Amino acid sequence: MFKHYFERRVRHTVPLVLLTLLLPANVLAENIDMSIWRLELAFLAPLIQLAQGNPWLQGGIVIVLTCIVASLLTWILLTVARKATRQKWFTNEDTFIDYLRLPVAYIFLVGGITYGLSLMPLTQSVETVTKNSLHSLGVIIWIFFISKIVSLLLKRVATFSDEFTFIQARTVTLFDSVAKIAILGMGVYFIFLIWNIDVTAWLASAGVAGIAVGFAAKDTLSNLFSGVFIIADAPYKVGDFIVMNSGDRGQVTHIGLRSTRILTRDEIEVTIPNSVIGNATIVNQSGGPSEKMRVRIGFGVAYGTDIDLVRNTIMHIVADDSMVCPSPSPSLRFKSFGTSSLDFELRCWISHPRLSSMVIDRINTKIYNEFNRLNIEIPYTKQDLYIKGLPDNLGIIRHNEEDSASPEQ
Repeated sequence: MFKHYFERRVRHTVPLVLLTLLLPANVLAENIDMSIWRLELAFLAPLIQLAQGNPWLQGGIVIVLTCIVASLLTWILLTVARKATRQKWFTNEDTFIDYLRLPVAYIFLVGGITYGLSLMPLTQSVETVTKNSLHSLGVIIWIFFISKIVSLLLKRVATFSDEFTFIQARTVTLFDSVAKIAILGMGVYFIFLIWNIDVTAWLASAGVAGIAVGFAAKDTLSNLFSGVFIIADAPYKVGDFIVMNSGDRGQVTHIGLRSTRILTRDEIEVTIPNSVIGNATIVNQSGGPSEKMRVRIGFGVAYGTDIDLVRNTIMHIVADDSMVCPSPSPSLRFKSFGTSSLDFELRCWISHPRLSSMVIDRINTKIYNEFNRLNIEIPYTKQDLYIKGLPDNLGIIRHNEEDSASPEQ
């Protein structure tokens, strides 16, 4: 019985306290039955009389009550949202709701705090500064929230690389940085508008500074933009073997905004500016559906050699080599009739481009040994000199040379 009595008293007393603190006395007298009023609020009379004559206390009470109500509403809303997102409509739902806490609380707080400040006898300048600061804080909160949501969305979109080929795991960092810079710029612009700061002069100064920086850092900006396009277009990735126009060949170890680093077979790291790579033809030996690479080995045999014997010997050598892939199967092509040889080309596949030089060495060694064992001649370039005739005075010249070479008597 006491519990029901207490609940009834609270339901009647709390609204009356709020009305007493926030409404003028004449408004209360016209709309409220004062007998009920005095009966319900007799024990709070000293506090009510103090608050009615103190606007500072009224504004403070409004702000405190706003904070309490905002906290309660935020907790209720986020609890409902957390239960709703358990249906896996979103990924990282707990992180999303945690980021949502500050914006929701700000929405509930800003109105009550603004009204509480209007009740206080503040000067116009102080009230303006306070409200502008409150709105600037809201812009900062929304900047933080939007930037975090953009990061979550980019990571989510990157998981659908088949549908969004431009945004992938390796380009998420780039797009995230660009998005954050754009969001920060918009936030600064809105803060300037809140404080009535003219941004025209700032934009003009930024334009002049941008032109000066562009001319001074032309090469750096060229490398930067080339790096952006390399990361976005992805002609190669870290770990790939690439060959440059200059003949440099190596494994990509790092792709940055300014340069790309490759490690050669001599264990030497070469740093190449991205502007050079952006204007060059790059052969990616690790590209394609797999990292397999076809190796071509050319050789020649003398005219008159049994071609079938050569073919069987070469195919037996390749079949016994463990570093040669059985699929796709190796092949031998009789390419041409050379000047002094029958020219063949062996084509076989290896599992990784870094094995190419080792496989070529192994195959060439085996071919040479087998040809020697089978007496298959490997021709080399020969030049024959034909003398049609000798000069008429060749004998006189030789006799004079012999006389000059004999000792004096």
